[in-house]
Amino acid sequence: MYYICSAGIGYILGSISPSYILSRLKKVDIRKDGTKNLGASNTFMHFGTFWGVFVMLFDIMKAFFAVKICQLIFNEIAISGLVAGCASVLGHNYPFYLKLKGGKGLASFGGLVLAVSPLMFLMLLVLCITVAFIFNYGCVLALSAAVLFPVLTGFHFQSIAAFLIAAVCSASVFYKHTQNIKRIRAGEETKFRAFIGKYVLKLSKKKDN
Repeated sequence: MYYICSAGIGYILGSISPSYILSRLKKVDIRKDGTKNLGASNTFMHFGTFWGVFVMLFDIMKAFFAVKICQLIFNEIAISGLVAGCASVLGHNYPFYLKLKGGKGLASFGGLVLAVSPLMFLMLLVLCITVAFIFNYGCVLALSAAVLFPVLTGFHFQSIAAFLIAAVCSASVFYKHTQNIKRIRAGEETKFRAFIGKYVLKLSKKKDN
């Protein structure tokens, strides 16, 4: 019963889509262009840095708070927060009111990891960003984090159940990025360093000046 409640709380929080709300307010369906997903990266592409950062932080925090709320309510269950956080990522990826077509879950995934273990978050952040810079594809960050997270989580909780729950969450994130792998093979995937420069650091704008 605790697990069902945790999963329900996490899924409901995760299914809140700021990028969808923003696209409705601006009357631009971002699912038809760019990455064609409801998430931070596509918001960056359509609405600029401010709104991209806003959506990213919102998606991070909804998973973070899902974990913390359930840790507080069901503190006698060690992995209640993990269940809620994983459900939040699934809610982001598959919102019930959008025909299960949401985002790719990377920001919410980050919020989940941060809430479970700040140390694990820092380890994955540094390692996976380094790998993404080396290979120059943003999806490598998500894919490498998805592979490592279940293993680290299993060790963190010393629990096979925790490993399996984290593996389901990671599988969802990995699956959502399979189109990126296809675009890499076709030479159509956005380069990571170029994306950071254009949408985050504004390097391309400085060069033009």
